[in-house]
Amino acid sequence: MLDRFYMPLLALAALAAIGLSLVWPQGLGDRSPAPFGHEPEQRTPAVRAAMQREAEAAQRRDAQTRATLREMQAQTVAPVQ
Repeated sequence: MLDRFYMPLLALAALAAIGLSLVWPQGLGDRSPAPFGHEPEQRTPAVRAAMQREAEAAQRRDAQTRATLREMQAQTVAPVQ
């Protein structure tokens, strides 16, 4: 293909890609402009509640692990006879 046809076509494709990226949904981030936008997944009440439950469970597991580790270290330093 001749360069005088290829380069303008390539520039047009680049501009189209840039224009599409400005309005296409952005995944789980902020909402896109009107015709393409939808409620972000992480802002729905069900997902927020699930994320909260998971964070609380992780904190409980972490606290339990730390307590177990402290017990093991205490027994190593001063074993009970």
